[in-house]
Amino acid sequence: MDEPGKKTELVRGSCFCGTVRFEFALPTLFCGHCHCSMCRRMHGAGYVTWIGVPTPRFSLTAGQDQLTVFASSEHGKRSFCNTCGSSLFCQSSKHPEIMDIVLANLHDTIDRKPQAHYYFSDRADWTAIGDSLPRFGGETGTEPLATESASHMTTEKHA
Repeated sequence: MDEPGKKTELVRGSCFCGTVRFEFALPTLFCGHCHCSMCRRMHGAGYVTWIGVPTPRFSLTAGQDQLTVFASSEHGKRSFCNTCGSSLFCQSSKHPEIMDIVLANLHDTIDRKPQAHYYFSDRADWTAIGDSLPRFGGETGTEPLATESASHMTTEKHA
C-alpha cells in the first residue's frame, strides 16, 4: 500500500460536536462537488464537496456508537452523527473499496483541491457557479457536459 520509507500523512476530522471522529491516510482518490438532489437535501446546501479515500486507509477513532447509517438508495448508505446531525460519510455498493467523506468535516488539509462538478445537470437553479472546473451530469452524473445544461433533472441515482 505505502512505499517503504515514505511518510504517511494522517488527516483527521469529526462531526460538528466532536462525538464522531475519524482519520485517514493520504493520498485521497478524488475531490469533487456533487449537485445531486439527495446531497442537497441531506446537507441543506446547493452542493456538497466530497473526497474519496481507500476504505482500508480510513478508521473511526471515536463515536462509532453515535454514528447512524441511513440507506439512501438501493446501493448507497449515508452516515451521520446521532448527537449533532452532521452528515459525514457515504458508501456505495458500486465502489465498496472507497469511503466518501464530506470535505467540510476535515480538521487538516488534504492533497488536492476540488477537481470537478458532478450531477451538474441536477443542480439547483439558484446556485451560481463561477469556476472553470469540468462539469459532469446526465443519468450517471459523470457524463461530460459540453455546455451548461438548461434542464434541471431531479433524478436521484446518486448514493
